[in-house]
Amino acid sequence: MHTLNIATSLTAYYCVLGHLRSLALASFTMAFLARNMPGIFNEAKFLTFSMLVLCSVWIIFLAVYYSVKGKVMVAVEVFSILASGVGLLAAAAAAAGSQAAETAARAIPEHSHRESGKKEPDAAGDQILLNISKNQQRVDIFILQLADQRRPRIQDSASLAGTSCFSTMKHRAHMDGDVMIIGFFPLNTLGIDHSNSHASRQEENKMFIFKNYQSVLALAFAIEEINKNPDLLHNMTLGFDIYDVEFRTWTMFKNPFTCLFGKYKIPNYSCMRESRSIAVLTGPSGITSDQIGTLLGLYRFPQLTFGPFDHDLSDHNKFPALYQMSPKDSSIATAMISLLLHFSWNWVGLLTSQDENGAWILAELKEEMAKNRVCVAYELMISTQDISYIFKLMAVHKEINLSSASVLIIYGDNDSLMVLMIFIEQIFIHGKVCIVNCQWDFTMKRKYFMLGSLHVPLIFTHHHVEVSGFTDFVKAVKPSKYPEDIFLARLWFLSFNCSDSESDCITWDNCAHDASLDWLPVHVFEMTMSGDSYNIYNAVYAVAQALHEMFLHQREVQTMGNRKQRVPSPEQLHTFLKSIQFYNRTRDQVIWDEKRQLETEYDILNIWNFPEGLALEVKVGKFSPYAPHGNQMSLSEDMVEWAIGTTGTPHSVCSASCGPGFRKSPQEEKAACCFDCTPCSENEIANGTDMEQCVKCPDHQYANTQKNQCFLKAASFLAFEDPLGIALACMALCFSMLTAAVLGVFVKHQDTAIVKANNLALSYILLISLIFCFLCSLLFVGQPNAVTCILQQITFGVVFTVAISTVLAKTVTVVLAFKATSPGRRMRWLLLSGAPNFIIPICTLIQVTLCGIWLGTSPPFVDTDAHSEHGHIIILCNKGSLTAFYSVLGYLASLALASFTVAFLARNLPDTFNEAKFLTFSMLVFCSVWLTFLPVYHSAKGKVMVAVEVFSILASSAGLLGCIFAPKCYTILLVPNRNSLYGFRVKDSRRNKHS
Repeated sequence: MHTLNIATSLTAYYCVLGHLRSLALASFTMAFLARNMPGIFNEAKFLTFSMLVLCSVWIIFLAVYYSVKGKVMVAVEVFSILASGVGLLAAAAAAAGSQAAETAARAIPEHSHRESGKKEPDAAGDQILLNISKNQQRVDIFILQLADQRRPRIQDSASLAGTSCFSTMKHRAHMDGDVMIIGFFPLNTLGIDHSNSHASRQEENKMFIFKNYQSVLALAFAIEEINKNPDLLHNMTLGFDIYDVEFRTWTMFKNPFTCLFGKYKIPNYSCMRESRSIAVLTGPSGITSDQIGTLLGLYRFPQLTFGPFDHDLSDHNKFPALYQMSPKDSSIATAMISLLLHFSWNWVGLLTSQDENGAWILAELKEEMAKNRVCVAYELMISTQDISYIFKLMAVHKEINLSSASVLIIYGDNDSLMVLMIFIEQIFIHGKVCIVNCQWDFTMKRKYFMLGSLHVPLIFTHHHVEVSGFTDFVKAVKPSKYPEDIFLARLWFLSFNCSDSESDCITWDNCAHDASLDWLPVHVFEMTMSGDSYNIYNAVYAVAQALHEMFLHQREVQTMGNRKQRVPSPEQLHTFLKSIQFYNRTRDQVIWDEKRQLETEYDILNIWNFPEGLALEVKVGKFSPYAPHGNQMSLSEDMVEWAIGTTGTPHSVCSASCGPGFRKSPQEEKAACCFDCTPCSENEIANGTDMEQCVKCPDHQYANTQKNQCFLKAASFLAFEDPLGIALACMALCFSMLTAAVLGVFVKHQDTAIVKANNLALSYILLISLIFCFLCSLLFVGQPNAVTCILQQITFGVVFTVAISTVLAKTVTVVLAFKATSPGRRMRWLLLSGAPNFIIPICTLIQVTLCGIWLGTSPPFVDTDAHSEHGHIIILCNKGSLTAFYSVLGYLASLALASFTVAFLARNLPDTFNEAKFLTFSMLVFCSVWLTFLPVYHSAKGKVMVAVEVFSILASSAGLLGCIFAPKCYTILLVPNRNSLYGFRVKDSRRNKHS
């Protein structure tokens, strides 16, 4: 029986396998991406193949492993381990064999080269410098090799090999003077020549970057101005020595060692008999200034940097002798956010270097963004200190390109952005607006055969006034003017196709005699002073001012000795450099005290792209922190070249703006710039864009249907001009006249039987009260006021009480009349005494009392209702006391109910002129109307409510008039023969005979 070793935890087992697979997949991905990178010893292809084998073996392993049992399962796992190990071993062996073959192929040329007489560097000295930045060298060479693939070829040292004069010149630019300023400028860059098919087998060589040579000319221009100025450095001249410093390689320390000690192989021991060097200029790379500054700080040698302000270099404990000429970017965050606000961009990405500068700008940007409601879509920090820099750029590609943010803010120096620019140009960012804080190196641009760009760079550079005379100075520069400038000689030879015959590198053969640097294309060499050159210009003047003040101070203390004693030591200059403050020729203030420095103004540049990698910097705007708020940014949008395929200004928002009538509703767990648009509620408006809250209209105004504006509400009441008001008023007048006509008929026929039989006096009272009932409805029509509001309810209550009590009196009279037919009854006495007639004043008095209490406690008053009807303010009469109002109505209802009950009981009493049936029906109509009135009244609003009350008054009054008096008028007017006792008797006798 075979024993199976089963893992205690399958979860842990699969975690181990999963981790191995992720490592293998990551290795395969990185090796695959690096397989075509240049390098003689690049083993990326072999690593790719080995990872492919390993991944394939273990993918097959999973399927087979779970389909077998017993010892076969164990055998499969063992076989997979062996197979993957053999694959790795084979790849390593293949790589080693290939590299050995390459080394053997190169052995003969290298041996010949050594025997040709070229002296190799001393091994001991090389080892000293190699140990300073041994680990960084591999990273830098790799990065620069990658950058070199994309660099347009200008010309390199291979073209200078046959020119013998260059070998006799010192590798520097020199102008003699009593006091010397040393400059370490990156005039060459490390690269590999790929100009022919044998590029991979050639030695590494140096290419001359023409555009960096302007730094040399700026230094020479400033020194010549100072030497010609009689007010500066009396009987003292300045000179310069400029050396090349290679970008971030171990050889960058060679020239500083030579300047300090005479021989860079022997540190801390000076082989120089005397030194006239007073200060050192370094830049523009912050890393170069950092590494050279570490060396210069040991000897308190003044170092002035002309690159962008670097927070790492502002540590005076670490760099006690370093001064930064570039002002601090104190307002760069405000300037960038102002640009975002100008284009209404509130959804942006941030990409910074992973150092102190990046941490500082992130804090500044986030603070400004929070103030102006701009949100961060993503935040990336990239370190340039290790090889993973390249792969991290690849890793963030997906996040940047798939983000909805169309704007990317990039902050860093030229060093940290150099390789980033290559990715941005070629594979990294498409259709994005890149806002950067430094100028791009156009020599890194790819040769696109098209007009335009796949991205939009907007560059913030320090604003400075153009120095007069510099352009003319550059035009006049020739090798004969500076015979000890090897960089100018190279530039002249390479730029103007000079003959490579023997020459003194000063007067070239076959060169145009009137050749000038302004012949060069602007993308190769700029004639106008750049920002770095302007900082160099100010740095030279700062040294000259400090020297001048130091000489004046020494002259006051003691009499100067011989010429040699007049040359100060570099350490003496610090006291005067720290407190230096002056205005240069352009009237710009130069000061090193950060607390007293003025805020920086910025120019906004855009790059116009042309085919074959040509580009032109165009100033499209300016930011000035001294301008009034709101006018700090000036921009010419029509001059900005947007990305290819873009028809207008790009948008960069997380959510589209909420227009008028909508408010922003935040989305859960998302940035403040991501929101939904919610319509404003009833009677609320939003008259702006992206409003946080809707504004409620005042009570006397209402919101329009678009919810973006409030309008004054119109007064609403039941007016006589309204169709409804006209109809009700006409009805009231018609019924009043009709009632008056009925009254006239009764007066005219008062002697007839039917009129006498129904109590003439009560009929007159009822008809007159009905006239007032109809007319009182007119008080409800028209604009309410204090008088009409009181009269409405009081008149309505009193006149209706009179009418209903009259009906009650008529009903009681009918009942008493029939009861009085029996002799000896008290009913006969009540009828003869006129007791029913007292019902009217008693009932009316009770109603008047109730109305008096109502007026005394809480009388009706004029009120407004601004909410019931949209767009209108309803002017109405407030009842004051609802209890009193319903008491009046309740009292009327009780009278009506009593009248209805008595009439209903007397409806069948025998008599020719008995009107009890008509009284019963009239009370039924009256009660039905007012029972219907209540629910309708409380469900209506505005003038409709008033119309319901008026209609109820008219309907109930018309019911009384029609039900009681219509039959009588019919008899009086149409069948007068029945309006007599004889007529009714004849009719009754005939009816009896027939029966």
